[in-house]
Amino acid sequence: MKLIINSEIALQSAVGQLREQFKDRKYLTVSITHGKARSLDQNAISHAWYEQVSRELREDTPLGVKSFCKLHFGVPILRAEDDDFRAKYDKAVKPMAYEDKLILMEWFPVTSLMTTPQLSQYLESVQRHYQRLGVWLQFPEPQAQRRSAA
Repeated sequence: MKLIINSEIALQSAVGQLREQFKDRKYLTVSITHGKARSLDQNAISHAWYEQVSRELREDTPLGVKSFCKLHFGVPILRAEDDDFRAKYDKAVKPMAYEDKLILMEWFPVTSLMTTPQLSQYLESVQRHYQRLGVWLQFPEPQAQRRSAA
């Protein structure tokens, strides 16, 4: 188990997970490292979040979470800001059954079409949605802030 602690909420969650593991196994070896090896780009953040949501909610696979997020948060952003995307999506995809749309989202380009600000908006929407469900998705601490805090 790897725990990343970068906020008070993440710390509380980690302590809870350690308590659970100790209760079940009665023996743990814990290693602590400071900082992280490299900064994550937006794409890596989203994929880490899909994994986290899948692990914590246990309702879907990471790919299922990704498909849900692309359909519910990514598509509305692109439809609102890209006339060409909206026209093609509305003609070809909008009439499909919901379950078929989720399957389509497994490979359909959504986040790869986004600009950096659109992807930021997407990540913030995903974060807000899952926070309401009790999953605390954290943005990694920016490099400059870590250096100034040290």
